[in-house]
Amino acid sequence: MTLERNVARLFRLNDENWMKHANPWSVWTRYSVLPLIVLAFWSRVWIGWWCLIPGIASLLWLFLNPVFFPKPRSTRNWASKAVLGERVYLNRDRVDIPGIHKTPLYAILNAISSVGMGIAIWAVVTYSVWGAVLGVALAYLGKSWYLDRMVWLYEMMKSEHSEYRGWDY
Repeated sequence: MTLERNVARLFRLNDENWMKHANPWSVWTRYSVLPLIVLAFWSRVWIGWWCLIPGIASLLWLFLNPVFFPKPRSTRNWASKAVLGERVYLNRDRVDIPGIHKTPLYAILNAISSVGMGIAIWAVVTYSVWGAVLGVALAYLGKSWYLDRMVWLYEMMKSEHSEYRGWDY
């Protein structure tokens, strides 16, 4: 079982919910989560323990977002293809992916994103504005590049596998 499959289970991503998450609104609004979390916990300077309310709300949005929106009217857009590519990549232990996608690049991009998250957390603790900006930027750089590679993977695999082709509408 892949790590990604375990993460998908945590976010309740079954067949129906994967398609909901493929809604571009889900993808683009999910980009709002990290800055909201940083701002929420940074606000402890101004509002004290009340910062937990926007902080917890942001974390809840992180978990509810993938299933909040309806299925998209079309999956022929970058955001939907990125999510569907993630689903293809998650399924690589059952359906083989092309050799060009069996690369450490995906782990490197996830590591860049994770380092960015770590820097953002450190920045919130130490009130470093530049650390927060750098951390969020690194997290988004890694994640966006990773998602772009997932679009490429999906585009390659949909022509080779009937189930994946059925996601294209």
